[in-house]
Amino acid sequence: MPTLVVVGAQWGDEGKGKIVDVLSENADLIARYQGGGNAGHTVVVNGVEHKFHIIPSGILRPGKICVIGNGVVIDIPSLFQEIDGLEGKGVDIDGRLFISDRAHIVMPYHKILDRIQDERRPDRIGTTGRGIGPAYADKVGRSGIKVVDLLDPERFGEILAMRLEEKNEILQKLYNHPPLDYNKILNEYLSYAERLRPYVRDTSKIVNEFIDKGKFVLFEGAQGSALDLDFGTYPYTQSCNTLAGMVCTGLGIGPTKIDKVLGVVKAYTTRVGEGPFPTEFTRDEEMEYISQGSEYKKIWKEYGTTTNRPRRCGWFDSVLVRTATRVNGISEIAVMKLDILDSFRKIKICVAYEYNGERIEELPARTDMLWHCKPIYEEMEGWMEDTSRARRYEDIPINARRYLERIEELCGATISMISVGESREQVVRR
Repeated sequence: MPTLVVVGAQWGDEGKGKIVDVLSENADLIARYQGGGNAGHTVVVNGVEHKFHIIPSGILRPGKICVIGNGVVIDIPSLFQEIDGLEGKGVDIDGRLFISDRAHIVMPYHKILDRIQDERRPDRIGTTGRGIGPAYADKVGRSGIKVVDLLDPERFGEILAMRLEEKNEILQKLYNHPPLDYNKILNEYLSYAERLRPYVRDTSKIVNEFIDKGKFVLFEGAQGSALDLDFGTYPYTQSCNTLAGMVCTGLGIGPTKIDKVLGVVKAYTTRVGEGPFPTEFTRDEEMEYISQGSEYKKIWKEYGTTTNRPRRCGWFDSVLVRTATRVNGISEIAVMKLDILDSFRKIKICVAYEYNGERIEELPARTDMLWHCKPIYEEMEGWMEDTSRARRYEDIPINARRYLERIEELCGATISMISVGESREQVVRR
């Protein structure tokens, strides 16, 4: 069986959790390779909603092995809360969840610094405040604390003392924030160590063993390609790489072991937080095209899984997805929430940007340019029919198929899956 990377091809929130859940039915191992608790994957099974931030959504499939790789930064209290939530809903994770001993830990000072620093930036990012950026900054700055460090009380105490001396000086002198108490943090995190220990493994070894035995391994990404640290809309990005290539360093496998990359997109585009968004609906478009008016985000359920912030919404941006297709090596696309467009009489699709009279067909490297890019639209006829009951491609209305096929042409990848509702069953495969 092949290995498959599932990666977001927009600004995140595309529906990767549902696709991973669906594909996990046939997978042997599901591995998360980057990001942290700022990710949010929502999966609905038998009418029950499950929200994931750190644990791979494949955990809902009985018997499947799930891995949190070294490329993930882990907020341990949030992880335990997620585990407790799963067990409270009857999901047995015993012997099925493994965490990399090399993964870095999000500490209390990371969350404080995340909030303070973002509030003080002139170009505010709008982070989730979960401490992800500062945790990755410490990792790159060689000042982080790894899971394996926590499992050795003496070593953890020594490292924490060094790190807290530095962080308290920054908090007090730069931000006028009270110092954090060493003993309080030490005792709290040492109390986590024994509960965490049974999950901790050399996960690179586990993942490679599954691949070498010909098992189907599914790699689950978080966030989206346009939030990648190198190829996204910097600085309005994640603090790590979000592309498919991060699988290699985030899990400890060689690039020759990746067989296929599946990009996930919505049938339209959304974004949470600050940053440029060329195809964002104008107020006039909201009033003209969205019959629900100001409540449409609630009806569409366009609220962030992690923060519950309303998502910004707009037309499908093929420039964004075409760039993602190239930098990820995407060969197939899953289109989510097609049913949301069922009531639209006319649908726009962005085919290029216009900047200072010039046509641009790739995401520009300069984010300040993107703020001033105007979308060049094609307008297509809507289908004005219910797609939620479609189970075969032939069941999808002809105008909806034309829309999907135009997306294929513009983005350079084949659409292999179409989601037409929340449940597992509401997926059309081609």
